[in-house]
Amino acid sequence: MIKKRVAVLISGRGTNMAALIEAAKDAAFPAAIALVLSNRPAAAGLGLARAAAIATAVVDHTVYGKDREGFERKMQEALEAHRIELVCLAGFMRLFTPWLVGRWRDRMINIHPALLPAFRGLDTHQQALAAGVKIHGASVHFVVPDMDAGPVIAQGAIGVRDDDTAATLAARVLTIEHRIYPAALALLAAGRIKVVDGRCQIEGGGSAAGQLIVPEI
Repeated sequence: MIKKRVAVLISGRGTNMAALIEAAKDAAFPAAIALVLSNRPAAAGLGLARAAAIATAVVDHTVYGKDREGFERKMQEALEAHRIELVCLAGFMRLFTPWLVGRWRDRMINIHPALLPAFRGLDTHQQALAAGVKIHGASVHFVVPDMDAGPVIAQGAIGVRDDDTAATLAARVLTIEHRIYPAALALLAAGRIKVVDGRCQIEGGGSAAGQLIVPEI
């Protein structure tokens, strides 16, 4: 099997990165984690990647000030140097310009801790509690120029408990993220996803959002 070469972009501890690395150890998994790239030199996830013998790179966004495209062009150089075919954002805390997004159309995905299109942006768990929803979860979606607005590939849901806080909800949703992100990457790397009219069609698995509903834990 020729595996797709994947870069994981991180800004912090990289727990979703670790889940992708673990999944990619399976010989049947259709993707290989070829690079972990961070915009923060001190990101803890870089150490985890190096311990797993995965190449790492740092493009410090602070060096570029307001020159967002300059920052992204340097990132693009790193991705090209490592012959990257797919990109996974895993807690990468920078918004991209249309310049970079356009170069990775339908090849760059993100994990978001909410059931999109609900609760975009930050503080999603507090948003969910404030809204009084009874179901919460996580989504994997394609990256488009608008924040958290790309076609949804997969989602996992849990029930919101009466005694949940933002912290407890975040911890339980994180376990969902670690399950659906590798599954979504596998679908993408295997060429089983097609975007039609802004929706993901999954070959052999439904024509709507390709949802993977995970039982409450």
